[in-house]
Amino acid sequence: MVMKLPCLGCSLFLVLTLVSVVASGSEKRLPILSFDEGYTQLFGDDNLVIHRDGKAVHLSLNERTGSGFVSQDLYLHGYFSASIKLPADYTAGVVVAFYMSNGDIFEKNHDEIDFEFLGNIRGKDWRIQTNVYGNGSTSVGREERYNLWFDPADDFHQYSILWTDSQIIFYVDNIPIRELKRTAAMGGDFPSKPMSLYATIWDGSDWATNGGKYRVNYKYAPYVAKFSDLILHGCTVDPIEFSSKRCDSTQSLEQLSTSITPSQRSKMDNFRRKHMTYSYCYDQTRYKVPPPECVFNPQEAERLKKFDPVTFGGGQRHHGKRHHRSRASQSKSDSI
Repeated sequence: MVMKLPCLGCSLFLVLTLVSVVASGSEKRLPILSFDEGYTQLFGDDNLVIHRDGKAVHLSLNERTGSGFVSQDLYLHGYFSASIKLPADYTAGVVVAFYMSNGDIFEKNHDEIDFEFLGNIRGKDWRIQTNVYGNGSTSVGREERYNLWFDPADDFHQYSILWTDSQIIFYVDNIPIRELKRTAAMGGDFPSKPMSLYATIWDGSDWATNGGKYRVNYKYAPYVAKFSDLILHGCTVDPIEFSSKRCDSTQSLEQLSTSITPSQRSKMDNFRRKHMTYSYCYDQTRYKVPPPECVFNPQEAERLKKFDPVTFGGGQRHHGKRHHRSRASQSKSDSI
Protein backbone atom coordinates (compact mmCIF):
# COMPACT_ATOMS: atom_id res chain seq x y z
CA MET A 1 0.00 0.00 0.00
CA VAL A 2 1.39 3.40 -1.02
CA MET A 3 0.36 6.11 1.38
CA LYS A 4 0.15 9.63 -0.05
CA LEU A 5 1.10 12.52 2.16
CA PRO A 6 -1.84 14.74 3.09
CA CYS A 7 -1.86 18.45 2.39
CA LEU A 8 1.02 19.88 4.45
CA GLY A 9 -0.37 23.39 4.28
CA CYS A 10 -3.69 22.16 5.64
CA SER A 11 -1.93 20.37 8.50
CA LEU A 12 0.10 23.44 9.41
CA PHE A 13 -3.02 25.64 9.43
CA LEU A 14 -4.85 23.08 11.53
CA VAL A 15 -2.02 22.82 14.06
CA LEU A 16 -1.89 26.59 14.50
CA THR A 17 -5.64 26.72 14.95
CA LEU A 18 -5.65 23.86 17.41
CA VAL A 19 -2.86 25.40 19.45
CA SER A 20 -4.79 28.63 19.82
CA VAL A 21 -8.11 26.91 20.50
CA VAL A 22 -6.86 24.59 23.22
CA ALA A 23 -4.39 26.97 24.83
CA SER A 24 -7.06 29.64 25.12
CA GLY A 25 -9.40 27.15 26.80
CA SER A 26 -12.09 27.77 24.19
CA GLU A 27 -13.00 24.26 23.05
CA LYS A 28 -16.65 25.20 23.60
CA ARG A 29 -16.41 27.36 20.47
CA LEU A 30 -15.84 24.28 18.33
CA PRO A 31 -18.92 22.77 16.70
CA ILE A 32 -20.60 19.87 18.50
CA LEU A 33 -21.68 17.19 16.06
CA SER A 34 -24.79 15.09 16.28
CA PHE A 35 -24.26 11.35 16.17
CA ASP A 36 -25.46 10.98 12.59
CA GLU A 37 -23.20 13.83 11.42
CA GLY A 38 -19.94 12.34 12.63
CA TYR A 39 -20.31 8.77 13.87
CA THR A 40 -21.63 5.32 13.18
CA GLN A 41 -22.41 2.37 15.45
CA LEU A 42 -19.52 -0.05 15.82
CA PHE A 43 -21.12 -2.95 17.71
CA GLY A 44 -23.67 -3.68 20.42
CA ASP A 45 -27.02 -3.57 18.59
CA ASP A 46 -29.59 -2.00 20.94
CA ASN A 47 -26.95 -1.44 23.65
CA LEU A 48 -26.27 1.86 21.88
CA VAL A 49 -29.07 4.39 22.34
CA ILE A 50 -29.15 7.91 20.89
CA HIS A 51 -30.68 10.75 22.97
CA ARG A 52 -31.33 14.50 22.69
CA ASP A 53 -31.87 14.50 18.92
CA GLY A 54 -28.52 12.89 18.33
CA LYS A 55 -26.52 15.10 20.69
CA ALA A 56 -26.00 12.37 23.30
CA VAL A 57 -25.21 8.65 23.12
CA HIS A 58 -25.56 6.00 25.82
CA LEU A 59 -23.37 2.88 25.61
CA SER A 60 -24.25 -0.08 27.81
CA LEU A 61 -22.65 -3.35 28.84
CA ASN A 62 -24.71 -6.39 29.84
CA GLU A 63 -24.18 -10.16 29.89
CA ARG A 64 -24.79 -10.32 26.16
CA THR A 65 -22.43 -7.64 24.84
CA GLY A 66 -20.80 -4.29 25.27
CA SER A 67 -21.21 -1.51 22.71
CA GLY A 68 -19.39 1.20 20.86
CA PHE A 69 -19.28 3.79 18.10
CA VAL A 70 -16.67 5.11 15.69
CA SER A 71 -16.13 8.28 13.67
CA GLN A 72 -17.23 8.16 10.06
CA ASP A 73 -13.94 9.74 8.94
CA LEU A 74 -10.24 9.10 9.39
CA TYR A 75 -8.22 12.01 10.79
CA LEU A 76 -4.57 12.99 10.58
CA HIS A 77 -4.11 15.19 13.66
CA GLY A 78 -6.78 17.18 15.41
CA TYR A 79 -8.69 17.90 18.61
CA PHE A 80 -11.14 15.24 19.77
CA SER A 81 -13.37 15.59 22.80
CA ALA A 82 -16.40 14.20 24.59
CA SER A 83 -18.29 14.87 27.80
CA ILE A 84 -18.61 11.53 29.59
CA LYS A 85 -20.52 10.30 32.65
CA LEU A 86 -19.41 6.86 33.84
CA PRO A 87 -21.49 4.11 35.46
CA ALA A 88 -21.90 4.24 39.24
CA ASP A 89 -21.85 1.71 42.10
CA TYR A 90 -19.99 -1.60 41.64
CA THR A 91 -18.06 -1.32 38.35
CA ALA A 92 -15.13 -3.72 38.84
CA GLY A 93 -13.90 -5.16 35.53
CA VAL A 94 -15.76 -2.56 33.45
CA VAL A 95 -13.68 -0.62 30.92
CA VAL A 96 -14.87 2.50 29.12
CA ALA A 97 -12.55 3.61 26.34
CA PHE A 98 -12.34 6.88 24.38
CA TYR A 99 -9.49 6.50 21.94
CA MET A 100 -8.02 6.83 18.46
CA SER A 101 -6.74 3.92 16.43
CA ASN A 102 -6.08 2.65 12.91
CA GLY A 103 -5.76 -1.03 13.80
CA ASP A 104 -8.36 -1.99 11.22
CA ILE A 105 -6.16 -0.65 8.39
CA PHE A 106 -2.65 -1.14 9.73
CA GLU A 107 -3.01 -4.47 11.50
CA LYS A 108 0.70 -5.05 12.07
CA ASN A 109 1.88 -1.47 12.59
CA HIS A 110 -1.09 0.40 13.99
CA ASP A 111 -1.13 3.67 15.96
CA GLU A 112 -3.23 4.40 19.03
CA ILE A 113 -3.97 7.17 21.55
CA ASP A 114 -6.03 6.03 24.54
CA PHE A 115 -8.18 7.26 27.36
CA GLU A 116 -9.26 4.19 29.33
CA PHE A 117 -11.49 4.35 32.40
CA LEU A 118 -11.12 1.38 34.74
CA GLY A 119 -13.99 0.45 37.05
CA ASN A 120 -13.65 -0.57 40.68
CA ILE A 121 -15.39 -2.27 43.58
CA ARG A 122 -17.99 -0.37 45.59
CA GLY A 123 -16.42 2.38 47.68
CA LYS A 124 -13.33 2.63 45.45
CA ASP A 125 -12.89 5.26 42.75
CA TRP A 126 -12.68 4.84 39.01
CA ARG A 127 -9.13 5.12 37.69
CA ILE A 128 -8.08 6.70 34.45
CA GLN A 129 -5.34 5.40 32.17
CA THR A 130 -3.71 7.06 29.18
CA ASN A 131 -1.57 5.25 26.65
CA VAL A 132 0.15 5.86 23.31
CA TYR A 133 1.30 3.39 20.66
CA GLY A 134 2.97 4.13 17.34
CA ASN A 135 3.70 1.92 14.38
CA GLY A 136 2.65 -1.26 16.16
CA SER A 137 4.91 -0.63 19.14
CA THR A 138 2.69 -2.60 21.53
CA SER A 139 5.74 -4.13 23.20
CA VAL A 140 6.55 -0.65 24.53
CA GLY A 141 3.48 0.43 26.46
CA ARG A 142 3.44 4.07 27.50
CA GLU A 143 0.75 3.79 30.15
CA GLU A 144 0.13 6.28 32.91
CA ARG A 145 -2.57 5.91 35.56
CA TYR A 146 -4.25 8.49 37.73
CA ASN A 147 -6.93 9.08 40.30
CA LEU A 148 -9.31 11.98 39.66
CA TRP A 149 -10.22 14.87 41.93
CA PHE A 150 -13.94 14.19 41.38
CA ASP A 151 -16.29 11.24 41.03
CA PRO A 152 -16.69 10.71 37.25
CA ALA A 153 -19.97 8.86 37.88
CA ASP A 154 -21.63 11.86 39.54
CA ASP A 155 -21.75 14.14 36.52
CA PHE A 156 -20.42 14.76 33.01
CA HIS A 157 -16.78 15.78 32.58
CA GLN A 158 -14.88 16.67 29.42
CA TYR A 159 -12.06 14.41 28.20
CA SER A 160 -10.02 15.62 25.23
CA ILE A 161 -7.10 14.58 23.03
CA LEU A 162 -4.92 17.03 21.11
CA TRP A 163 -2.78 15.29 18.49
CA THR A 164 -0.33 17.13 16.24
CA ASP A 165 2.76 15.99 14.35
CA SER A 166 4.96 16.96 17.30
CA GLN A 167 2.97 16.32 20.47
CA ILE A 168 0.00 14.66 22.14
CA ILE A 169 -1.82 16.25 25.07
CA PHE A 170 -4.55 14.67 27.19
CA TYR A 171 -7.03 17.00 28.93
CA VAL A 172 -9.64 16.58 31.65
CA ASP A 173 -12.04 19.54 31.91
CA ASN A 174 -9.54 21.57 29.85
CA ILE A 175 -6.73 20.86 32.34
CA PRO A 176 -3.80 19.12 30.65
CA ILE A 177 -2.89 15.98 32.55
CA ARG A 178 -0.24 14.57 30.23
CA GLU A 179 1.98 15.87 27.45
CA LEU A 180 3.99 13.56 25.19
CA LYS A 181 6.42 15.33 22.88
CA ARG A 182 7.78 13.64 19.81
CA THR A 183 11.52 13.00 19.98
CA ALA A 184 13.92 11.76 17.33
CA ALA A 185 14.78 8.80 19.54
CA MET A 186 11.16 7.62 19.50
CA GLY A 187 11.33 7.02 15.78
CA GLY A 188 8.10 5.42 14.55
CA ASP A 189 6.77 4.95 18.08
CA PHE A 190 5.00 8.31 17.79
CA PRO A 191 1.54 7.99 16.11
CA SER A 192 1.84 9.37 12.60
CA LYS A 193 -0.82 7.67 10.44
CA PRO A 194 -4.50 8.61 10.05
CA MET A 195 -6.81 7.29 12.76
CA SER A 196 -10.49 7.00 13.60
CA LEU A 197 -12.04 8.00 16.92
CA TYR A 198 -13.67 5.24 18.96
CA ALA A 199 -15.79 5.03 22.12
CA THR A 200 -16.58 1.66 23.71
CA ILE A 201 -17.67 -0.07 26.90
CA TRP A 202 -16.61 -3.67 27.45
CA ASP A 203 -15.77 -6.42 29.93
CA GLY A 204 -12.12 -6.21 30.99
CA SER A 205 -12.45 -8.61 33.91
CA ASP A 206 -9.16 -10.35 33.16
CA TRP A 207 -7.05 -7.29 33.95
CA ALA A 208 -8.89 -4.03 34.63
CA THR A 209 -9.37 -4.16 38.43
CA ASN A 210 -6.48 -5.35 40.61
CA GLY A 211 -5.07 -7.41 37.75
CA GLY A 212 -8.28 -9.42 37.39
CA LYS A 213 -8.93 -10.08 41.08
CA TYR A 214 -12.35 -8.39 40.87
CA ARG A 215 -14.51 -9.18 37.86
CA VAL A 216 -17.65 -7.73 36.31
CA ASN A 217 -20.72 -8.68 38.33
CA TYR A 218 -23.69 -8.66 35.98
CA LYS A 219 -26.05 -8.44 38.93
CA TYR A 220 -25.42 -4.70 38.62
CA ALA A 221 -25.92 -4.56 34.84
CA PRO A 222 -26.61 -2.82 32.64
CA TYR A 223 -23.58 -0.59 33.03
CA VAL A 224 -24.26 2.63 31.12
CA ALA A 225 -21.65 5.16 29.97
CA LYS A 226 -23.15 8.44 28.73
CA PHE A 227 -21.50 10.60 26.04
CA SER A 228 -22.38 14.14 24.90
CA ASP A 229 -20.71 17.30 23.51
CA LEU A 230 -18.92 15.26 20.87
CA ILE A 231 -16.19 17.21 19.04
CA LEU A 232 -14.28 16.07 15.95
CA HIS A 233 -11.97 18.85 14.79
CA GLY A 234 -9.17 17.86 12.46
CA CYS A 235 -7.89 16.98 8.99
CA THR A 236 -10.03 14.27 7.46
CA VAL A 237 -8.27 11.78 5.21
CA ASP A 238 -9.61 9.72 2.34
CA PRO A 239 -9.65 6.07 3.51
CA ILE A 240 -8.58 4.74 0.11
CA GLU A 241 -6.10 7.29 -1.24
CA PHE A 242 -4.91 8.56 2.15
CA SER A 243 -4.89 12.07 0.76
CA SER A 244 -6.35 14.99 2.67
CA LYS A 245 -10.04 15.61 2.00
CA ARG A 246 -10.35 18.78 4.06
CA CYS A 247 -9.11 20.54 7.13
CA ASP A 248 -11.60 22.09 9.51
CA SER A 249 -11.43 25.82 10.10
CA THR A 250 -13.04 27.88 12.83
CA GLN A 251 -13.50 31.53 13.47
CA SER A 252 -10.21 33.37 13.71
CA LEU A 253 -8.69 32.88 17.15
CA GLU A 254 -5.73 34.59 18.69
CA GLN A 255 -2.57 32.63 17.95
CA LEU A 256 -0.54 31.73 21.00
CA SER A 257 3.14 30.86 21.11
CA THR A 258 2.70 27.68 23.13
CA SER A 259 0.11 24.91 23.31
CA ILE A 260 0.06 24.94 27.12
CA THR A 261 -0.20 28.24 28.96
CA PRO A 262 1.81 28.83 32.14
CA SER A 263 -1.41 28.58 34.14
CA GLN A 264 -2.32 25.26 32.51
CA ARG A 265 1.20 23.91 33.01
CA SER A 266 1.04 24.76 36.68
CA LYS A 267 -2.29 22.90 36.93
CA MET A 268 -0.84 19.93 35.03
CA ASP A 269 2.17 19.72 37.33
CA ASN A 270 -0.13 19.94 40.35
CA PHE A 271 -2.40 17.23 38.97
CA ARG A 272 0.47 14.86 38.28
CA ARG A 273 1.99 15.46 41.69
CA LYS A 274 -1.30 14.76 43.49
CA HIS A 275 -3.04 12.20 41.30
CA MET A 276 -0.62 10.18 39.15
CA THR A 277 -0.22 6.67 40.56
CA TYR A 278 1.82 4.94 37.82
CA SER A 279 4.14 5.90 34.97
CA TYR A 280 5.84 3.50 32.59
CA CYS A 281 9.00 5.62 32.86
CA TYR A 282 9.63 4.30 36.39
CA ASP A 283 8.62 0.68 35.85
CA GLN A 284 11.93 -1.10 36.31
CA THR A 285 10.29 -4.51 36.05
CA ARG A 286 9.10 -3.85 32.52
CA TYR A 287 11.96 -1.65 31.35
CA LYS A 288 15.52 -2.14 32.54
CA VAL A 289 16.26 0.96 30.50
CA PRO A 290 13.38 3.48 30.27
CA PRO A 291 12.06 4.36 26.79
CA PRO A 292 14.09 7.18 25.23
CA GLU A 293 11.57 10.01 25.78
CA CYS A 294 11.49 9.47 29.55
CA VAL A 295 13.07 12.09 31.81
CA PHE A 296 13.90 10.76 35.26
CA ASN A 297 12.54 12.83 38.15
CA PRO A 298 13.86 11.51 41.50
CA GLN A 299 11.05 13.10 43.54
CA GLU A 300 8.40 11.67 41.25
CA ALA A 301 10.01 8.24 41.30
CA GLU A 302 10.11 8.22 45.09
CA ARG A 303 6.47 9.32 45.38
CA LEU A 304 5.25 6.59 43.00
CA LYS A 305 6.95 3.87 45.03
CA LYS A 306 4.14 3.92 47.60
CA PHE A 307 1.58 2.70 45.07
CA ASP A 308 1.04 -0.98 44.38
CA PRO A 309 2.59 -2.37 41.18
CA VAL A 310 0.26 -2.18 38.19
CA THR A 311 -0.65 -5.43 36.48
CA PHE A 312 -1.12 -5.36 32.69
CA GLY A 313 -2.57 -8.81 32.08
CA GLY A 314 0.77 -10.66 32.07
CA GLY A 315 2.14 -8.56 29.25
CA GLN A 316 -0.68 -9.35 26.85
CA ARG A 317 -2.24 -6.55 24.84
CA HIS A 318 -5.87 -5.96 25.82
CA HIS A 319 -7.96 -6.58 22.73
CA GLY A 320 -11.40 -6.25 24.31
CA LYS A 321 -12.03 -2.78 22.96
CA ARG A 322 -10.90 -3.72 19.47
CA HIS A 323 -14.06 -3.79 17.45
CA HIS A 324 -12.68 -2.14 14.32
CA ARG A 325 -14.75 -1.72 11.21
CA SER A 326 -13.57 -3.18 7.92
CA ARG A 327 -11.92 -1.22 5.14
CA ALA A 328 -14.97 -1.82 3.01
CA SER A 329 -17.24 -0.14 5.52
CA GLN A 330 -14.75 2.71 5.80
CA SER A 331 -14.80 3.36 2.08
CA LYS A 332 -18.56 3.91 2.29
CA SER A 333 -18.13 6.72 4.81
CA ASP A 334 -17.33 9.93 2.90
CA SER A 335 -10.68 22.16 39.49
CA ILE A 336 -7.53 21.08 41.04
